[in-house]
Amino acid sequence: MRRIAILTGGGDCPGLNAVIRAVAKTAQNDHGLEVVGIRDSYWGLLCEDFVVLANRDVSGILNQGGTILGASRVNPFEETHRLGRLASPKEDWGYVKRILKRHRIDALVTVGGDGTQRVAHRASLAGIPIVAIPKTIDNDIRETDVTFGFDSAVSLVMQSLDILHTTAMSHHRAMVVEVMGRSVGWLALYAGVAGGGDVILIPEIPYDLELVHEKVLHRNSTGKRFSIVVVAEGARARGGEATFSGDTDASGRAIFGGVGKRLADRIEESTGIESRVTVLGHLQRGGPPTAYDRLLATRFGHHAVHLLVEREFGRMVALKGAHVKSVPLEKATRKTKPVPPDHPLIQAARSLDTCLGDK
Repeated sequence: MRRIAILTGGGDCPGLNAVIRAVAKTAQNDHGLEVVGIRDSYWGLLCEDFVVLANRDVSGILNQGGTILGASRVNPFEETHRLGRLASPKEDWGYVKRILKRHRIDALVTVGGDGTQRVAHRASLAGIPIVAIPKTIDNDIRETDVTFGFDSAVSLVMQSLDILHTTAMSHHRAMVVEVMGRSVGWLALYAGVAGGGDVILIPEIPYDLELVHEKVLHRNSTGKRFSIVVVAEGARARGGEATFSGDTDASGRAIFGGVGKRLADRIEESTGIESRVTVLGHLQRGGPPTAYDRLLATRFGHHAVHLLVEREFGRMVALKGAHVKSVPLEKATRKTKPVPPDHPLIQAARSLDTCLGDK
């Protein structure tokens, strides 16, 4: 093996540059491999938009948010007409193999969330040598205890809740904060507990709106004349459906959005307490990574290169306890990882008198 390539797919998140740096430096310093960066994920792979990454190119990026390679959610195989080829109803991995051979690329490192890694798994089944690295602020990838990007997002949401506490207290309001996470509640749960949320609503526990109203009214009647309500974008009322914006992203997925506004309106209507909504949106993805995410991304990148060198393809790097190991991509991409009902933080939240919207 002489030349490897790396791409970053899906949404950006803190720690991506740290993992690019770790892959590039480990490959060159430990194994004498040349590293190629693929711009804009799989789209850049089909466009052959490559750049060689020398050590100097990845110096000074450890603390930077985003990704120097760019990211994309576009399904490249549905967009091949833009390359002067007819769009194919099937993924043409033979075409990809020819590109890799033409550029003397022996193996790929794919860094991304569940969508990126499902494509990586299909590429691996087609015979392309791949090692995957999990990243997402949602923390919803199976077979790894945590993904890098999650800790940074939790910290940002927590800081936002700290700030919103002051205006909620001053104006005696119910402040509803809508956070990302799609169909899982890891981000809302962790940030909500860390930020002292009075109500935390996650997709895994359909909520009873009357219980939310009772919590807000109880706080008001006992002299705590404000409430912080943290709601995951995919949360839903008992017997109801999740709230979507009506738009789709570049990969065709329905975009969540609007649950915070709907909840704030219902709280004010039912309790008479002034309510406001804050949608943190893409703020949660931005900014520099925390120390934890810099270290985790570095460990993941370092381990991924050694898997490639040992020719352990079709695997994903994973954190298991204190150790970085690897798992089959097939297992990691079967479905997303929800918050289990017996999670210790759920039990702790209940003990702290936090309303989770259920009995």
